Amino acid sequence: MRKLLGALVGVRAFNGWIHGLAGFVLGMLPLPVALVFALAVRSPKPLGVFAFAVVWTVLIAALGLPDPIRSFHVRLGNRLLGTSLPRPAGGGWPNRFRTSAWTVLHALGGGLLASAAFILVLAAFTPMFVWASGGGKLAYFDMEITVGGGVEGVWTLPVAAFYLVLLAAAGTLVTFAQRRLAPVLLGPRNAEKVAVLEERTAVLTQRNRLAQELHDSIGHTLTTSTIQAAVAGRLMEQDPETARRALNSIEESSRTALEDLDHVLGILRDGRTATKAPERTLVDLPALFEHVRQTGTAVDAVVSRRLDKVPSTVSREAYRIVQEGLTNAVRHAGPVPVSVRVEDSGPWLHVELSNPIEQRALRPERDGGGHGLVGIVDRVRLLRGEVTFSPVEAEDGPHWRLAARLPLRAGA
Repeated sequence: MRKLLGALVGVRAFNGWIHGLAGFVLGMLPLPVALVFALAVRSPKPLGVFAFAVVWTVLIAALGLPDPIRSFHVRLGNRLLGTSLPRPAGGGWPNRFRTSAWTVLHALGGGLLASAAFILVLAAFTPMFVWASGGGKLAYFDMEITVGGGVEGVWTLPVAAFYLVLLAAAGTLVTFAQRRLAPVLLGPRNAEKVAVLEERTAVLTQRNRLAQELHDSIGHTLTTSTIQAAVAGRLMEQDPETARRALNSIEESSRTALEDLDHVLGILRDGRTATKAPERTLVDLPALFEHVRQTGTAVDAVVSRRLDKVPSTVSREAYRIVQEGLTNAVRHAGPVPVSVRVEDSGPWLHVELSNPIEQRALRPERDGGGHGLVGIVDRVRLLRGEVTFSPVEAEDGPHWRLAARLPLRAGA
């Protein structure tokens, strides 16, 4: 019962009447032009009414063609009808025709509600006014009725209530119909929904990629800078020159990390890219190796001389894989020697990193390395390559081995 009363006289019903009133006002705009045209035709009454209806419909439909009208209807429907339509993004003539159809229906619904309100309110209160005036005769819907005074005219109260409930039901019915039709005529078409999903997928993919870039770049910088700062602190008095080189390396790596951060923030801010978009490739590996060596970690690198010929996409991803592998080695294994091999053979680029680990670290995954390894897997999977990482037994003890194979054609 409470839901029924809310549907008839609640806030949503009131908003529906406001929406209908807006449609009535919209339908009044071309009314003078349609009347003038119907009078100018000077045709018999049925044809004149038909001409008036045709001209009025055409004018209302034309009013719904501009794109701003669609935005207006969407905002109005979301606010008053309780719909949740997305902001329109163009759509061309198919959407304009659908908006025209909605404009006509909105105006017709508003006209019906206005007419019903006028007739039913008049039918509800006229007998009451006659009764309150002491009674009398009344022309009522082509009938002549007598309204008695006093107790004899009390019947006018339930009659008035009936017509008012009927009016509320009419408003609820029209609002319900418009609420159901709004998504059909004002909502996005299937092609637009697919486009929106593709756009959201692209945004999520980009954000995930940015998160990986930040993890690899900032994580590597923080790891190596922490170790270099500790080295500089120990050697400040004994070997000032080495300490100074470590501090200079921290400064350079921090500046590089700030460039990466500036690039990412530039993309996230208003969807614009930053002025600098650093893209490090395999050509930058020597600088990366030197930076890691300054932490006290020995890097034994075997790098192909033809890496400048590797496609840019594969080269960028391979650089990040090497960077993350070195970061994990420095972070988890400490200042142990790390061997790196990056070679291209035939259609594949081979990336392999290996470093000694303690016997207790012989398990499928090491604590703290999960996010970086997931990022490596994502990068390799994006290029349709292969990657493995696990502890292995070597002649000099257990090692952690990361091996990736990237197809060179992925960047072609």
